[in-house]
Amino acid sequence: MLRRPVEQSRAPPGCDVDFRIEPELCVACLACVRVCPADAVAVDGQQVHIVDEACTRCGLCLPACPHDAIVAHGDLGRALELAKGGRATLILSVESAAYFYPDTPEQVVNACYAAGFHTVHRGVLGDELVAQEYLQLWSEDGWGTMIRSTCPVVVETIEHEYPELIPYLAPVATPVAAEARYLKRMYGARTPVVYAGVCLTEGGPDVDAAVTFEDLRQLLQRRGVGIPEQPLHFDRLPEERRRHLSTAGGLPLEVLMEETHASRRFRKVRGMGQLEAIARAVAVDHIDLGFVDILPCEGCLDHPLLGPRDQLFWRREIVGATEPARSRLPVIDPDVAEGVQVAEAFPIPRNGLRPAEEAVEAVLGEIGLAPNGKPWDCGACGYPTCRLFAEAAALGRTTLRSCPPYLDKQAQQAKLQAAVDSLTGLATFRVLRDRLASEVARSARTGDPFAVLFVDLDNFKQVNDSFGHEAGNEVLRSTAHEFGPLIRSTDLAARYGGDEFVVVLIRTGTDGARGVAEKVRAQVEAMGRRLGYPEALVTASIGLAEHRPGPETQDVLVAADRALYRAKAAGRNQIATGDE
Repeated sequence: MLRRPVEQSRAPPGCDVDFRIEPELCVACLACVRVCPADAVAVDGQQVHIVDEACTRCGLCLPACPHDAIVAHGDLGRALELAKGGRATLILSVESAAYFYPDTPEQVVNACYAAGFHTVHRGVLGDELVAQEYLQLWSEDGWGTMIRSTCPVVVETIEHEYPELIPYLAPVATPVAAEARYLKRMYGARTPVVYAGVCLTEGGPDVDAAVTFEDLRQLLQRRGVGIPEQPLHFDRLPEERRRHLSTAGGLPLEVLMEETHASRRFRKVRGMGQLEAIARAVAVDHIDLGFVDILPCEGCLDHPLLGPRDQLFWRREIVGATEPARSRLPVIDPDVAEGVQVAEAFPIPRNGLRPAEEAVEAVLGEIGLAPNGKPWDCGACGYPTCRLFAEAAALGRTTLRSCPPYLDKQAQQAKLQAAVDSLTGLATFRVLRDRLASEVARSARTGDPFAVLFVDLDNFKQVNDSFGHEAGNEVLRSTAHEFGPLIRSTDLAARYGGDEFVVVLIRTGTDGARGVAEKVRAQVEAMGRRLGYPEALVTASIGLAEHRPGPETQDVLVAADRALYRAKAAGRNQIATGDE
């Protein structure tokens, strides 16, 4: 692939432009995390913030946030200072016509002059310079694949995510950067340049300050300038507004007319999700794609800072109505353009920050595998695979709270914890309550009885006081262990609370339940001797009650509890029934 040598390399932006999350408005819903294509949103507990060095300023997080917690900030303070100085040149992007509507472009330009800007340009010169550069590249042979490089979001995404595509970026500066260099050549190298638009990193270090349209509105207000009060005609001779070569964004009109969108030499692609397919086609399959006109959205008029997407065609109508007729002659002064560097170089960066493999595996372990034994890879978290999600989570760019399989796993574990007593491993009172209700209903349908044993450890407080609470816990665990061999799988043993247990015996009458109760009592007494406690210290009193369906049936658990009190009153370590 042919590339002409260039002297100027890409540098970090020279102005303070960023997206911020307002902490008082953010509720950590993670909507911004799911849409960010650059993994530039970091999550630390309930705190969410944007990682400035990773952010590509695509703006997708703004409309995604349902709480209006994300705001875009330009360098308003610097721009205000430069306007006050009276020497600054303003590049006012054409999208301003839609943003400031119903105020007219003439009124906006007049207001900018009134605020102190020395000259106001509309970005046309930069588009013309870039279009001229693209025409020269287009005329060359053998370049195979060339990716449009005038969108900083595309360029930064390629640098961060697809470095294999960097050699295929067209070596052309952004229109704003090209215009800033042209204006400094025209008015003097020390002339400050301010850019007002939506893609704030487009000017890079060639722009002294970049502001959003809202920032510009505030600048005018601070300078005491009202847009509606300005005349409807230009009160100064306007700078060049006509185009000769270019369309908005810097593509040559000649190329667009020569090649249809279905051409093998020209491909129009919209959406950053297409970069993965482009990277595979170029780097893996070695396919020559021709010129790839890729943008993250439908041009700057579709940028989130300009408003909802459903107003895109309205904005296009407004801007289209303000465009003047095309110029028949070139609008670029060749003497000035001769010293302007429009070419750009894109150095391949070194490997960036990678998460530790142990941390990634730990996140994957938390997520677990799908029932088929493979990773879920459901994409519900916003990442195509669980591994990519785990890498982002290990870097703090997302959290497991945005992973549905993990949340479902946690819910199942919480449900299990609510059903099983953590100390004894028996069912909890909550499960016992539901089971008793279902057994009463089943008994009413079938006429079958069932029995309940209410078991209470005798002298348990004395065990705790004399031997310690850990010894008491061991007695509780051992008692629960004794129930297992004595009941069927259809029966239920539950911890009622403290040192009290309840056993539900399905399809069992009083006689059968008494036999089970006697075995439980004897096993607990033997367990106490086995653990080394004094004779008759660890024993159990048991209350037994049978439930039979009928109109006057009492609560079986209450009946078993009353029987338990009778067993204790009779001397403990014995069994009492509810019909005694």
